[in-house]
Formats: sequence, structure tokens, C-alpha cells
Amino acid sequence: MCGVPTPCGALGMSMAEDYFDRATIVVRSGAGGAGAATFRREKYVPRGGPNGGDGGRGGHVYLVADPNLNTLLGFRYERFFAAENGGSGQKNAMHGRNGKDVEVRVPPGTVVHATIDGTRYTIDLERPGQRLLAARGGRGGLGNLHFATSVRQAPRIAERGEPGQELTLELELKLIADVGLVGFPNAGKSTLLSVISAARPRIASYPFTTLQPNLGLVEVGDYERFVVADIPGLIEGAHAGVGLGHDFLRHVERTRVLIHVVDAAGVDGRDPLDDFHQINQELRLYQPALADRPQVVALNKLDLPEAREQLPRLRRELPVAPEDLFPIAAATGEGLAPLLRRVADLLRAQPAPQRLPADPDEEPLTWPLPPVDENAFSVEPAGRGWRVRGVKIERLVKMTNFDQPEAVDRLQRVLDATGISKALLDAGLQEGDTVTIAGVELEWDSLRFE
Repeated sequence: MCGVPTPCGALGMSMAEDYFDRATIVVRSGAGGAGAATFRREKYVPRGGPNGGDGGRGGHVYLVADPNLNTLLGFRYERFFAAENGGSGQKNAMHGRNGKDVEVRVPPGTVVHATIDGTRYTIDLERPGQRLLAARGGRGGLGNLHFATSVRQAPRIAERGEPGQELTLELELKLIADVGLVGFPNAGKSTLLSVISAARPRIASYPFTTLQPNLGLVEVGDYERFVVADIPGLIEGAHAGVGLGHDFLRHVERTRVLIHVVDAAGVDGRDPLDDFHQINQELRLYQPALADRPQVVALNKLDLPEAREQLPRLRRELPVAPEDLFPIAAATGEGLAPLLRRVADLLRAQPAPQRLPADPDEEPLTWPLPPVDENAFSVEPAGRGWRVRGVKIERLVKMTNFDQPEAVDRLQRVLDATGISKALLDAGLQEGDTVTIAGVELEWDSLRFE
């Protein structure tokens, strides 16, 4: 058993002013390189033919859970991350180089939110080493080597590279701790953490003291260890965002056991019994499962006469089993040993979720986008013209080099072959109307798009 009040934790992570648990960043993957439209030209090789190589893939942007980080502070100053574009294809069928990937490192426990095509997606990077492919690099454009046929032996056409993706990501850090300290401001949570671990949070006798979460590692006996998170004091309405509210309630979501610290002396003029019920009500309103989580109650400030006077009433009226009720004095260390033993027993009965480090060969996570038929398309009126939507046709338009007549001819053939031209005419397309595809405006005439 560790000796209290001497700090027994080997680790103290006080995150007071430097803690930063929300950030918004922008990531942009690299665009694919353009394909080449070149021809083999050698003295003794007549009709050498096309030999333009493909463009390289644009760089991806990954988010990586780094166990050496415990805050999102680095994103206070750096918020934009861009991968490298792919290189252009070259003659002699030389492939352009792929753009360099970018890895954005975040602490384990970071929840990543993104809105894609109007739908919000969330991915949790809770295991060290987990990777999220946040923005996929664009495909490299095909060189003219791919467009040679028996009837078109010298194609002067090559694709542009596919543009990269740009996404705004909201990062939200939820502490990964075994035990959470909850209670009203000035109940003594920070003092308790400083005594049972090596954490050194700032402590003062003001209504609001802890403005940032603090972590401490607690040792019980020779082998048992657990991480305790000191959550800033809650007030009425916290579940609805009042005060520190949602900013810190989420940090108790991952904990397995709660230590509810109650100011038994009522030094701020509140009734300890009312404090207990109000905090549990806030937990229940924020997330019902939190109120049902194993909870031990620490009746703190037993070193004050007012607390000792209240003790018989609190023992009698608190709806807490006797084995989960502990009168303590965090400032002097009184009663802490049995409290920690009980917490250790509860943790043993609540196995920790398996958070083994990710395998280096594990496939990165991707956004859970719904399956899409790439060949599907839609035609709809847009102002004085028409708009065509569809994954495959939009990609083709983005990669079409409109300076090359053969590329425009190819686009027209694809529009005819896929039924898009017919669908436009059936919808009422007239001579001279404008058709917009992937932001490119095309003017329709009776023969082709101009």
C-alpha cells in the first residue's frame, strides 16, 4: 500500500494552462500528376508510337494516434496540413513520382469529426498507432500510351491528375483514464489527486479552481496501478453546456469508476446532500450510463469540525452502500488508504477494454462512406442550364484537358455511351444551353459540346 499523504504515483500529468482538448484543422491531399502525351522518336524506329507515362498519385493525409502526446496544443498554431502533389508523367513511359504523404499526429483518445457531402462522420482513434486515412490523394492522369488503338495509333491525349481532397476536421480529445474525480468546484478533487499521485494541479480556495483536466497515476500495493482524471468542477446545468459543461463532462465518458468527492463541511454554504444529488443528476442528464457507473463517495474535509458534525446525517441519508462511502481528509491523508483499496477492487471487477497498440501492418481506418454506384448519374435544372452529377463522370471532367481536341472528343463519346446526352435531351436540353459538370460549364450544340 502506498503511503499517504506522501505522493505514491510515478506519473503526474498536470495540464493546467497548456491543455488543449479541442481543435479544428484543415487537411488537403495532393493532386495527381498529369499524364504525358509524348511520342517515341528514334532514328531507326519508324512510327515509334505514343510513349507518354502516367502521372504519380497525390500524397495522402493520415491522422496517427501518437502515445507520446496527451494534448492538442500543437494545433493552436498549426492548423493547415497539405500533402505533396504527384509528379507528371514523362516520355519513354516513365511514371511520375508519387506525392509524399503527410502524417498528422494526435493523442490517443482523439475523436475526429468530418462532414462529407452533407453527412457527419466520426472516427475514434483510441489505440496508440491507429491511423486514419483522412484525405486520399488524387489519382495520376493516364498518359497517351493508354489511348492507342488500332484505328487511333497516334493519340494526342493525356489526362490531368485528379484533384486532391480538402476536409475540415474537428478534433476532440477524450481522456483515457480508469477513474474520474467528479464533484462541485472547491470540493477538494485537485487536492486529492495531488496527494494520491505525483500530479501537481494548481490548487486554490476559489469557487472555480481547476480549469483544465489533470491526470495522475496512482499505485496501490506493489502491482496495481490506475490512472485518475481530475475533472473540473461541475455546476447546475453542466449537461446543457452551462459553465465548463460539455467541455469536460466528456472526459469521464471513458472512465470505469467514478470517485464522487463531496464537500462534507459545506464551506461554500451548500448542503453536501444536495451537492451529491445534483452532480448525479447532471451526469444522468448528460449521459444516462454515467450515473450507473460504479461510484464511490469520498466525504472530504473531515479535518474540519463542520464535516464531522455532518457525518452521521450523511451516512444515514446518502443512498450509498456503506462499503462505497469513505470519510476522508484529502489535505491530511486521513482515510485515503481504504478508499484506494476499494477503487482498486472495483477496477478489478470492471475489466479494462482492450486497447492494445495497433499493428504496424494494420490497414488504416477510412471514413465509413456508404457504397456508391460510380456509374450512376443524375440530371437536374440549374439556373438557366443543367447540372449533371455522378462520381465517374465528375472525375472524368476534372481530369479532362480541354486544350486537347481529342480529349474533348473522348468526353463527348463517354457522355453518349453512358446515356447522359440522351438524359439531358429527354429533360429538355436545348441548343445553346449550358451544362455544368464538376464546376465546368459546357455549351451544348447539335453536334457536340464546345
